[in-house]
Amino acid sequence: MSREEFMQRMTETVGWGTKQEYGELFDKVDVAQDGFINWDKLTSFILFALYEKDERAKATVVPAWKDFEFLPVKHKDTIQKVIFLKSSSRYLTISKEGLLGVWGENLKLQETLPITSDATKLKHLWVTSLVSLENVNKIAVAFTSKEICFYDLLSKGEFPCQYKLQGLKGTPICMEYWYDPLDANKSVLSFGDITGKVQAIVFTTALISLFERPASAHEDEEAMVTLSWEELLSGYHKCCYTLQHNLHHGDWVRQVTYNASLDAIISSTTSNTHTMVLAWREKSKKHLKMTSFNVAEGIHAFDYHSQLNLIATAGINKKVCLWNPYVVSKPVGVLWGHSASVIAVQFFAARKQLFSFSKDKVLRLWDIQHQLSIQRIACPFPKSQDFRCVFHFDEAHGRLFISFNNQLALLAMKSEARRRAKSHKKAVTCVLYNSVLKQVVSSDVGSTVSFWMIDTGQKIKQFTGCHGNAEISTMALDANETRLLTGSTDGTVKVWDFSGYCHHTLNVGQEGAVEISQILVLQKTILVMGWERHQALHFLPILACQIHRSAPRYWPF
Repeated sequence: MSREEFMQRMTETVGWGTKQEYGELFDKVDVAQDGFINWDKLTSFILFALYEKDERAKATVVPAWKDFEFLPVKHKDTIQKVIFLKSSSRYLTISKEGLLGVWGENLKLQETLPITSDATKLKHLWVTSLVSLENVNKIAVAFTSKEICFYDLLSKGEFPCQYKLQGLKGTPICMEYWYDPLDANKSVLSFGDITGKVQAIVFTTALISLFERPASAHEDEEAMVTLSWEELLSGYHKCCYTLQHNLHHGDWVRQVTYNASLDAIISSTTSNTHTMVLAWREKSKKHLKMTSFNVAEGIHAFDYHSQLNLIATAGINKKVCLWNPYVVSKPVGVLWGHSASVIAVQFFAARKQLFSFSKDKVLRLWDIQHQLSIQRIACPFPKSQDFRCVFHFDEAHGRLFISFNNQLALLAMKSEARRRAKSHKKAVTCVLYNSVLKQVVSSDVGSTVSFWMIDTGQKIKQFTGCHGNAEISTMALDANETRLLTGSTDGTVKVWDFSGYCHHTLNVGQEGAVEISQILVLQKTILVMGWERHQALHFLPILACQIHRSAPRYWPF
């Protein structure tokens, strides 16, 4: 079709768009300025444009990672939790035997401390969970002895135990802590146990004291205070109160958290009934109201994104489901791709993406908007079907921690991918502007030519290996700006159209490799200037080349 015919037919057939817009499309497809295009040229242009658009999108949303790295831990038993302390910029890891690892922000292990209670000195008792109470500079550790101990992080040397909560009805196996950033006195410690009970301690004056201290303890402020769960239930401690429910009916509570956006406690089990429960307290009422989600085969974990108002669940049935908290009947989205049960999920909140990790040690990153997997990483853990995994993504530092029993692996985002964008992978050698197409053309020492839209800065296409392994040293455009000429350090000049087709190869350095330094295009003649590289540098005689539709001819001036 000619330009006029194309504009007329497209306007009539498609039904939208102006003739001017279709004329501009014709000009982009007809890079050789033949005055006509066919179906092959049009589809090739569209497919190439879509491919480049997809590549640009992936470059902006898919993180680049450094090599998979195992950190030198000293844990001899299963790692139970990894947390980051914002106040001191340190990481804490804790293992089943009660060994606490303190890591600097540079991920160097600073010290290891034994964290035990009197009861856990027996070998058959161990640590089950750890949380940070950032607003009061403490940590809470749960034990299989049905205890939760609170340790002070500000003390020098070992962290002393300030409070010991005893007499829990079931062994707590998961905990989470939240505090109000606008009023640090308000905070919630939630925990779930092996009897299916979900419990929470709501602190109202956390900055003053977590619990009431007996009169005898005031004389020795460092003395440990032992309190019972019954005391909390009775309301003896005026600075806090308790909430609890038992809707999971005896199934182990695998995860629990209080979410301020929903003002609800979220908990989950591996059961297919009452799999995930949202519980909240209405004003002036003591008892919790609850709603439950039933997920086939149960879930291992969940995470909530407040801006998207979505809960992601890690399904035993290999599915990652996305739920609206107010719609319990079915998920609003299902992410397919894992070939084994999913054991962890966590949102990459700023990018509105989701990490998921499965039993076959495969990590996936999902685009939530399109519900597509945009990255898959097979983690090089040892072959084992029975292992305990802890998953923690530190979004502020771009660090992903995955534990495998007593090993701790790190995937760190490349800083350049997060902070700095590069136009080329190698040094740029030449930049031109095409006023007809309104594009910038750039080249580099890696023999790559890239094309950029001047109004948006977006890269629209790229030619690689233009001169093999030789460096592109200079470029030029012909008078009509429909042909691109590239000069190289191997002594050749190539003539290209903007579809990436090389029409001519001019061998300037016929007696040996020379470095082309400048190309000047006249009406039907090309002038080339360059250098020969021998013991000394000499001017290469200027060559002229007359271009015809047939093979080029050369002669010296």
